[in-house]
Amino acid sequence: MCCQGPAGTPGIPGLPGNQGQYGPPGAKGGAGVKGQEGEIGPIGPVGNPGPKGDDGSGLPGKVGPRGPPGLVGAIGEVGVKGQKGEPGEAPDNSAHRVAFTVTRVTVSDTSTSQDTRLPFEQVETLLPGTSFNLATGTFTCNVPGTYVFTFSVNKHSSRYLWVHLRKNNVSVISGGSYDSNQYEQVSGSAVLVLQRGDSVHLTMSGRANGGSPNHYTSFSGFLLYPK
Repeated sequence: MCCQGPAGTPGIPGLPGNQGQYGPPGAKGGAGVKGQEGEIGPIGPVGNPGPKGDDGSGLPGKVGPRGPPGLVGAIGEVGVKGQKGEPGEAPDNSAHRVAFTVTRVTVSDTSTSQDTRLPFEQVETLLPGTSFNLATGTFTCNVPGTYVFTFSVNKHSSRYLWVHLRKNNVSVISGGSYDSNQYEQVSGSAVLVLQRGDSVHLTMSGRANGGSPNHYTSFSGFLLYPK
């Protein structure tokens, strides 16, 4: 009969072996079965409303005592009504309506002096209150203001003609022609500020042509606006 002796000391473990090759992939598993959707649980009962809180405002205060009435001011005495005044007089606007147009009837006038007044013989327009002297061809201002004056004098074909518009004998504007071979019209206009008593007239030298009924020579003026 053979006897077994005591176990010997274990030997040193061996080195790990090399990693083996990967095995082939396994077959794809089938899709799992989708579970059923669970049912919605019942709605719980609505809770009772809580008690209403107290108002933030305090109790109204007591009404204070009524104050005494204020003093009423004294009423002034009513003045005596004045008597009704007399109706005023409407202004006389006719004094501000000044205008004239005068013409010549004589065929021609000849002069060699620059100071020879050009007279007029026939009135076409002369508003009431307008002062014009036909014999001297002079307008005299009765209403101070701004005036407009115009003249148109026909020059005879046989001579020259110069015409001057004068205020208080001082020449303001002039017009003329030296052409002695034909008839021509010499004209001019001016705006003048006149005072009461100022005068305006025309003077000429040469030969002016008039005549009726055509009235080739005329002088006009009117008040633009009073002072």
